[in-house]
Amino acid sequence: MSGGAPHVLDNPALAALTGPHAHFAERRGRVLRYPVDVSPWLALPHEPDADDWADVAALAGPGAEVPLAGFAGQIPAGWEITFELEGVQFVDDGLAAAPDPEAVRLGPADVPEMLDLVERTQPGPFLPRTVEMGTYLGIRRDGALAAMAGERLHPPGWTEISAVCTDPAARGEGLATRLILAVAHGIRTRGETPFLHTAAGNTNAIRLYESLGFRLRRRTAFLAARVPERLGDERELAVP
Repeated sequence: MSGGAPHVLDNPALAALTGPHAHFAERRGRVLRYPVDVSPWLALPHEPDADDWADVAALAGPGAEVPLAGFAGQIPAGWEITFELEGVQFVDDGLAAAPDPEAVRLGPADVPEMLDLVERTQPGPFLPRTVEMGTYLGIRRDGALAAMAGERLHPPGWTEISAVCTDPAARGEGLATRLILAVAHGIRTRGETPFLHTAAGNTNAIRLYESLGFRLRRRTAFLAARVPERLGDERELAVP
C-alpha cells in the first residue's frame, strides 16, 4: 500500500487470522475467515482484487451475507450492501487495569447462559464457540450470570475486548467497568495492549471508555454485503 505498511489494527481480523488466531483460519486464496460458529469476522486483503472477491463468494456461497468490518473500498457490482454502520476503534491509553475478586472465568459449560445474556442485551455477535477466542470473565448474582466481558480479535501484540454486557436487573452497579478493567489486566499481563470497537453513535459507551482511559484511534465502518444469488465468474463482477 502507498504510505507505508498498514498498522495491524487497520485490518485486525487479517492480522489475527494470520497471527495468534491462525489455528482458526479457514482460507481460500488471500481471504480468511473464522469458523461460522466462532465469529462472523471475515478478513480481506488490504486492497482486494477481483480474485479475492471471487474467493469471498466461494467461501460464503450464493446469497450469503458477508460481514466486511472495517472495509472502506468499493463493493463489486452485483453485490448488495445489507448493513452499514459507522464505528470507532479505541485503544488503551492509561487504563487502571486490575483483577476483580468477583470475576470468574467462563468456559464452554457457561455458553448457554452467555448466549442467553447476549440475546437479552445485544452487545454484538457472540456465537457458540466465541468463548474459544480468548478469556471471558463473568460476575454472578444469586448464581445467575449478571455481567460478562471477554477477548475477541487477537492481532499480534493486541487483544480486543468484546461482548461487554450486563443484565438489566444488575445495571448501575459498575459491573461492566469492573469486567473491562479485569479483562484488560489479563491482556496487559501477557504484555499486550487492549483495544475495542463500538458504534460511533453509542455515546454512552464512548463516554465510559474515554473515562476509563481508552483513546480514540480511528473511525471505521461495520458493513455487510450479500453475495449474488447467481454466481457466474465473480472476477467479471468485481470492480477493476
